[in-house]
Amino acid sequence: MTTTMSPIEAGALRLLAQEIMEREGIPGSAPPWSSLARVAQLPPDGDWATWLYLGGRGAGKTRSGAEWVKAMVENGVYRRWALAGPTAADVRDVMVEGESGLLSVYPLNRRPDYEPSKRRITWANGAVATLFSADEPARMRGPQHEAAWCDEVGVWRRPEAFDMLMLGLRLGPKPRVAVTTTPRPTKLIRALLADPHTAVTRSTTFENLANLAPQFREYILARYEGTRLGLQELYAEILEAVEGALWTLSLIDSARVQAGFELKMTRVVVGVDPPGGAVECGIVVAGRGEDGHYYVLEDASILASPDRWAGQVIDAYQTFRADRVVGESNYGGDMVENTIRQAARARGVGVSYKAVHATRGKAIRAEPIAALYEQGRVHHVGIFPTLESEQCGWVPGEAATSPNRMDALVWALTELSQRGEPTVRFM
Repeated sequence: MTTTMSPIEAGALRLLAQEIMEREGIPGSAPPWSSLARVAQLPPDGDWATWLYLGGRGAGKTRSGAEWVKAMVENGVYRRWALAGPTAADVRDVMVEGESGLLSVYPLNRRPDYEPSKRRITWANGAVATLFSADEPARMRGPQHEAAWCDEVGVWRRPEAFDMLMLGLRLGPKPRVAVTTTPRPTKLIRALLADPHTAVTRSTTFENLANLAPQFREYILARYEGTRLGLQELYAEILEAVEGALWTLSLIDSARVQAGFELKMTRVVVGVDPPGGAVECGIVVAGRGEDGHYYVLEDASILASPDRWAGQVIDAYQTFRADRVVGESNYGGDMVENTIRQAARARGVGVSYKAVHATRGKAIRAEPIAALYEQGRVHHVGIFPTLESEQCGWVPGEAATSPNRMDALVWALTELSQRGEPTVRFM
């Protein structure tokens, strides 16, 4: 008796066969990347030194970077590599071990040797890649390389790491770097765009929807579609200053300081703006320095259950040795304080808590804080991409999604700008 497989069964069988062939390294088991990739995902022609690939969320940037490294290694073009991402965890979890990372583009039996403890990848032909975190630019001072792949430079908290890496690209006749990132109007990205030796390609999220999980498509579109931030996160456009906004990125940049240097704080506060539904809980840590200036130390905002975001608040409180948690009580009343105190008790931590109630409009609360920025008295310690996007995209009086991160920032800086007993601590 003959049976006929359904199209679904036949497709599943083909996928299984391809998986087995790839695992065994059988030639021809998978189509070449050049036949699958969109034009923007392939390195451009021409005599470029930097390939800047600007893409929306899920546009396929990581796969492009991984495939470029693979092609250059296998064709013997470059043998000494640097791979750099925002943090060590990002390099490991996204660039190397991720679903579209470097290991994923090889069959199991042909993967290069990956030594996480040594931050090193070694290929059979002798090519070697060293892994770097942008949070540790000093590590990039000594090593020399022929080529590099840098991921998500738009959110590097210490952009000077890019300069350190580029100064190490001094081997071989033609060093090159691929930069894959969601765009932000940072000094670094603007400088790359203005450099005549940079070749630019762009992709939107929508061009790669067929390869994204349905849940991701639903979340990302619901969150960003039709918003100004969506132009950046979905359409890979550089956001310019918004007319009427209290903050601009140039204003924030003008007083920004590098992460990692010692700060003497007289007070540290964790500002909390609780979520009013399926949005993030704004959690921002700020301190007042001995110099009388204010320093934004961390954006720990999170989309999570009350137990989890309250735990995040306490973690930030302990990490930065804060004096106080300031939480808005308009939404949930005593629930916010009770949830935070419960999380503190679960960790055996005492917490100083102050409830604040928004009796005035958001603009009235935010304007004095924006004035401190204009005076050059507020410094972001590193880069906080989503917080800064909220600040620079919010216009008083315009209806929009509540900027929880910005609100948490305003509450923290408002508390710090009031008089309090100084207690010097080092950060």
